Amino acid sequence: MIEFNNVSKRYSAGHDALVGVSFSLARGEMAFLTGHSGAGKSTLLRLIPRIEEPTSGQIIVNGQSVADLRRGAVPQLRRRIGMIFQDYRLLPDRTVFDNVALPMIISGTYEPREIGRRVRAALDKVGLLEREKDYPATLSGGEQQRVGIARAVVNRPMLLIADEPTGNLDPDLSREIMHLFEQFNRVGVTVLVASHDVELIAEMNCRVLSLEHGSLADTAGPTQ
Repeated sequence: MIEFNNVSKRYSAGHDALVGVSFSLARGEMAFLTGHSGAGKSTLLRLIPRIEEPTSGQIIVNGQSVADLRRGAVPQLRRRIGMIFQDYRLLPDRTVFDNVALPMIISGTYEPREIGRRVRAALDKVGLLEREKDYPATLSGGEQQRVGIARAVVNRPMLLIADEPTGNLDPDLSREIMHLFEQFNRVGVTVLVASHDVELIAEMNCRVLSLEHGSLADTAGPTQ
């Protein structure tokens, strides 16, 4: 599903965020990306949907080189990738339903009936169907993150990428969110989660990719 071949990213100030990173993630796999703050985790994730461009190297997603995509094809790639953020990024003046529906509305390719059906199905999967008419300010942090997950999966993505999705949550809520990722992974969605929570990662029994100063320092398979 994902292949990085000697990928580097240097910013204009001369900072090397990634240096010669190579790894692959199989279709249907769930893995964690770990490392200290500033190790390059967020940069790596942003390269996958081409939010940022690598300085060198090749990134392949679902068999296609991301760099070779025409500009008009990038939105289609992003529709197949669900992105989840630490800060939720919900619109405060829109209801839970409208926040989840936003990617489908922006695409302009869905009828209202289909939007309603998919949004309610996504909310049901994360246990928030009864909150569809509520606003983000009335939700707990864990509930807001679940709304973000519902929004990420409403387009039925082939790949979920999450950037520190539990960084603002307590340990119990963090486990709840991780178990939601497991549920989506069990139905075939590839999942890549950036996290610095080493203890929680150890509980998940998944592959771990460790970044250190922009380089891939270690990779480990699931514990037995």
